[in-house]
Amino acid sequence: MSGLDQIVKKLTEDTMLADDELAAILETNECDNTLAEAADGKRREIYGTDVYIRGLIEFTNHCKNNCYYCGIRRDNAQLSRYRLSGGEILSCCDTGYELGFRTFVMQGGEDPFYDDDEMCKIIHTIKDKYPDCALTLSIGEKSYKSYKMYFDAGADRYLLRHETADSGHYRQLHPQSMSLENRKECLMNLKSIGFQTGSGFMVGSPYQKTEYLIDDLRFLRELEPEMIGIGPYITHQNTPFKDFKSGSLELTLRLISIIRLMFPYALIPATTALGSIAPNGRELGLKAGANVVMPNLSPVTVRKQYSLYDNKICTGEEAAECRGCLENRVKNAGFQIVVARGDVKKCSVTLT
Repeated sequence: MSGLDQIVKKLTEDTMLADDELAAILETNECDNTLAEAADGKRREIYGTDVYIRGLIEFTNHCKNNCYYCGIRRDNAQLSRYRLSGGEILSCCDTGYELGFRTFVMQGGEDPFYDDDEMCKIIHTIKDKYPDCALTLSIGEKSYKSYKMYFDAGADRYLLRHETADSGHYRQLHPQSMSLENRKECLMNLKSIGFQTGSGFMVGSPYQKTEYLIDDLRFLRELEPEMIGIGPYITHQNTPFKDFKSGSLELTLRLISIIRLMFPYALIPATTALGSIAPNGRELGLKAGANVVMPNLSPVTVRKQYSLYDNKICTGEEAAECRGCLENRVKNAGFQIVVARGDVKKCSVTLT
């Protein structure tokens, strides 16, 4: 057994490695197959071949923030902006429920138009009509009070990617008005309130180094999120980073496998971004250890406007088409979509 294979074996058994060991497997493709096989085996131990679907509703592309990498950043004057009403959001849920979705994900920019009272009204409406479904929010940094209001209104999960756990790198990606300290505090608040919490980071973002990726993995270990979402950084033509190259498929898949082995019980999506940089990217993500996919339930009329990055897929498909296409892709990859809320099987890892 090679030294790299021994490191993968150690990670599989212990769920943790030293920094130099993590660097060794992050910086080579020589053990990618071994990693993927180990991660696939670990996922099958816990979740079998089940893949959970989340109905994504991108309900606003307005954002008060000006992150340098994001296509819906405040200063992108080329973007046509939109907001969905509460009724339009519920209509997306109606469509999704008929198609077998039992989790809805409301994702949007940090849009002050939807104040806490409006958000709670929307949450109540969805949960009253579909009490057997989980509702996930992904609407950025809020106060503890706001998060508690959403939780008390019935929201079950919250996604907030930290993007990078290195403060210097965070400053290179975000304006002065934002801080890594606040982002981390938000995540800890979400955990303490009782949300099933998701975090994650971009792979291959501008200025990223191996040591930053190791910091990301260490921070996730500290947070112990139920959901971990990573995806390749993809450039957008109307951002300050338009001339940077996108992240790689290979490194993203490698990290999905590493995360599955570090967090055996996590819910890990094969993201739209993966499918946007490679035609079979999401299938490869599932084979590398992911177990969640997030088809789009947003109205077709607005999908192209939710332009986080260039060449995003599924901007022209009806929800039923998107669901059917993805089901076939998942089946061909050797897995099966299940109609379920898809809660985490275990809410923490055993630290060693």
